Amino acid sequence: MLLDSLMLVVGLVLLVFTGDYLVKGAAGLAEALEIPPLIIGLTIVAFGTSAPELMVSLQSALAGAPDIAVGNVVGSNIANVLLVMGLPALIAAIHANQAGLARNVAIMLAFTVAFMWMISDGQLARVEAAWLFAGLLIFIVVQIVRARTHVDDVGIEDYHDELGEMPHSPVRIAFYLAGGIIGLPVAAHLTVAGASGLAESFGVSQAAIGLTIVAVGTSLPELATTMMAAWRKNADVALGNIIGSNIFNIAAIMGITGLIVPVSVSPVLVERDMWFMLATSVVLTVLCFARITTGKILGGLMFAIYLAYIVSVF
Repeated sequence: MLLDSLMLVVGLVLLVFTGDYLVKGAAGLAEALEIPPLIIGLTIVAFGTSAPELMVSLQSALAGAPDIAVGNVVGSNIANVLLVMGLPALIAAIHANQAGLARNVAIMLAFTVAFMWMISDGQLARVEAAWLFAGLLIFIVVQIVRARTHVDDVGIEDYHDELGEMPHSPVRIAFYLAGGIIGLPVAAHLTVAGASGLAESFGVSQAAIGLTIVAVGTSLPELATTMMAAWRKNADVALGNIIGSNIFNIAAIMGITGLIVPVSVSPVLVERDMWFMLATSVVLTVLCFARITTGKILGGLMFAIYLAYIVSVF
């Protein structure tokens, strides 16, 4: 059990660092190739920041632990709303007044409902995964077109604010890319092996580990970014990041994973956790459409509900 715990912790830490290296290296290479910043932000950075979750879910599915793969996505989407939004709201209020929020949160809700319908039979087939990924590509193309024609109505943040300084020299770019490409699969393997071992040691389901420990671990970068933004009194960016992350979790991670290997889904995920994910998605949709400010009371309630959910999973 100690070895499994160590593997899980080391794997999650490596996921954060190697994922950061990969996205910075890819963004640096794109800048060197003079790809427009808008394209970099909406494609390379968006995909890159989902790389840790993708590697964990893909590794889980290939290793015969599909409940960790699906639990990671479902749990991450739940954590994004209740934890990544709830905790920062205790520091600074989050205002639902960004451009394009209502449109994008409606798209997020549509992806969530479609995903629930696809796995209602207990499996995500390749053709269903293909539809999810195709939907994501259409979403990205529409975002790019809107960003070029409606500059003031897209709500896209400068990716430099999130990632910091990019590598510019060819040697540094290669080093960052190599670190991410080599390190991410290793980190994902350690995470999945440790999570599976812990589930067996404690006698709990792999779904429970995926929904909680793995999901929170892979959501830590988003939580850290949002907490820092809250300290700087700029917590409003949290909403756009959460919506984008939830869309990519379903469409990119499950889409790509399901294209490579069909994913079976345990009944408990279909009957309980997917509905809870839908409920949090509906709450987020209401907040955005009604332009409700998330302050300390609502943030504290979200965090309390998340803790209660974690307890219920075990």
